[in-house]
Amino acid sequence: MKRPYLLLRHRDIPDLNDLTVYRQNGGFEAFRKAVTSLQPQEVVEIVKASGLRGRGGAGFPTGLKWSFIDNKNWPHYVVANADESEPGTFKDREIMEGNPFQFLEGLMIASYAVQANVAYVYLRGEFWQLAHQLDRRIQQLHNAGLLGDRLFGTDYSLRIFTHLGAGAYICGEETALLESLEGKLGQPRLRPPFPPAVGLFGKPTIVNNVETLANVPLIIERGADWYRSFGTEKSPGVKIFCLSGRVNRPGNYELPLGTTFRELIFEHGKGILGGKQIKAIMAAGASSALIVADERALDTPMDYESVPALGAQLGSASIIVIDETVSMDWLIRKTIHFFQHESCGKCTPCREGTYWMKHIIDRIHRGQANQNDVELLYDVASQIRGKCLCALGEFSTEAVLSALERFPQDFAARVAQQEPAL
Repeated sequence: MKRPYLLLRHRDIPDLNDLTVYRQNGGFEAFRKAVTSLQPQEVVEIVKASGLRGRGGAGFPTGLKWSFIDNKNWPHYVVANADESEPGTFKDREIMEGNPFQFLEGLMIASYAVQANVAYVYLRGEFWQLAHQLDRRIQQLHNAGLLGDRLFGTDYSLRIFTHLGAGAYICGEETALLESLEGKLGQPRLRPPFPPAVGLFGKPTIVNNVETLANVPLIIERGADWYRSFGTEKSPGVKIFCLSGRVNRPGNYELPLGTTFRELIFEHGKGILGGKQIKAIMAAGASSALIVADERALDTPMDYESVPALGAQLGSASIIVIDETVSMDWLIRKTIHFFQHESCGKCTPCREGTYWMKHIIDRIHRGQANQNDVELLYDVASQIRGKCLCALGEFSTEAVLSALERFPQDFAARVAQQEPAL
């Protein structure tokens, strides 16, 4: 029997993006319960006990992050990171389009938990239509008495605002996001201090991903033990896996954490296009190291503890599948061009390193290089690693170094070919 959806509930319930329909299906009862029956710290402890981990990529325990809020400095803010810019990631958009009120309810519960009276939804610039839709829905919540002053007859008040970025990938990094939200150039801050101590406008701030927040109403409604009945001990709950690349049926798949790569790709994704052989997997979008798709890898559970054993990270679970028709020099040329374009330029290793990686991989791909250039590319990528202000520079090297280490034959073949590639 098919398990009901938890985060993608609009697939089971038609018109769930309508406030009346959402409330008819239990919507905002968890928020009411939190505000009227639970102390803020009790909400934090329930989320902490659930084991919910951040779904934006880092996998940091959500309740633990909330507990770090500085209660000696006011006001507090909560920011929903809806800057879904990672190539291969398209889960948050589906939630905000199909099940927006569950996400907003999660944001509202998070705000109550840390006693924030103002919350923001930061969306990537290309999501301007979504921003307009969310604005209308936020107004509906005001009209229904679910946002505003003295909610449910208590002293708690809350307002939510949307904010559009300008289409910069770097603003998915939480401190660059906060800089952009303040009207400044979207560049990362030096950390520490971290946002729960010094965040938006210099005040304590919690930043959570859209998918993370969409889990929260269910946890408050049904309890931490119920939530832990899904997934694994250290990676509880369900996850939306974004499957793309050389598969027959790409899309978003909501599955328990701990589901294997094999099940996702071959059962849900219906296998590889044209019956070709699978070659590699990128588990975290363009930011991912390349996993050699052997039997061990395919049978590895997709959770935050198991994937690192393959020399990669689960990240936001943007699973890109590469088959035998793809040469790795072509693939990493795509990722390098992306990161070079999106580098904010604030720190030298990332700004200069991505520039030189781009020029070297272009020479290799055009058939104008030799083995020394391949070694130079490895050297440049190695010099970037561990020396950047934020994770973007680090991410730019993941596919490069793993491709050179795990698929050297592709680069040897390109160098030996010595003729332009497509």
